[in-house]
Amino acid sequence: MKNRQETLVECRALGRDYGGQTAVDDVSFSLSRGEVLAFLGPNGAGKSSTMNMLTGCLAPSRGEIRVAGIDLLESPRDAKAHIGYLPEHPPLYPELTVNEYLAFAARLRGLRRHAVKEAVNRARERCGLQAHGKRLIGHLSRGYQQRVGIAQAIIHDPALVILDEPTVGLDPIQVREIRALIRELGQEHGVILSTHILPEVSATCSRVQIIFRGRLVYEDDMATLNNGGSRQLRITLLQPGDSKALLALPGVESVEELSDRDFRLHHAGSEDLAPAVAELAFNKGWGLTRLEPEQASLEQIFVSLTSGEVDADKEGDEAA
Repeated sequence: MKNRQETLVECRALGRDYGGQTAVDDVSFSLSRGEVLAFLGPNGAGKSSTMNMLTGCLAPSRGEIRVAGIDLLESPRDAKAHIGYLPEHPPLYPELTVNEYLAFAARLRGLRRHAVKEAVNRARERCGLQAHGKRLIGHLSRGYQQRVGIAQAIIHDPALVILDEPTVGLDPIQVREIRALIRELGQEHGVILSTHILPEVSATCSRVQIIFRGRLVYEDDMATLNNGGSRQLRITLLQPGDSKALLALPGVESVEELSDRDFRLHHAGSEDLAPAVAELAFNKGWGLTRLEPEQASLEQIFVSLTSGEVDADKEGDEAA
């Protein structure tokens, strides 16, 4: 049986420059087998550049990527043998049947001829394509074309599967089916999912990280997030407050200034901030009229961390 705690991806101090602009700066994280990691970020934040480096499509300016223990820069062919990739626009050939295309993908991945048929059958079964092997890809619905795209990504049974916007353009039933497939893949592989659809993260992922302006600004597991691990404290004052003084409190990660008397404090949930906030308000003579804990949703966290303006030229022509 495969070791579900096996580390599949290690990124260390990953960076990428475009001319004089830094698109990705000091990104470090790891992924283990059995995890589905959501990789989130607004357009131009460095997400696509990072994904392209992870798949070996773009060389980093600095840093290290190891896939299944193999250095991606030193041994790219060996490392890529452990990666399956579904880009946002699947590389499908509409004039081929599903069987023809998957056999072609298997041969591109280096599978020997005697192993191709078994690999095609296995991928079709995992992706719900058993009855569609002889159909032309161009005649399939958008949802089934996505299934074919995922099937080519796992045809060689890779340790790591990277999916870029796998449910864009699908109807609700197709979205539900693809999400179930992603959860299933996460049981035997390590999966990195790039998406702009935040409910998709809650439905499929075990961990989430957010990149903004080229740096990782948030990382947590979904169980902690859903159980209140990431929290907020809403306060209202009689007199104008000072967001810098609030930010200096131990455990406070960021402060939203809703008005000069109304603030939302973001913290990791490990500190009881209420006494410290009350003491600060008393010492400053602000007059505290509201002190209410709130649990932050993923959407609130994302908006709070990425609400600043993104430099559009930061990643050259990057679109996502």
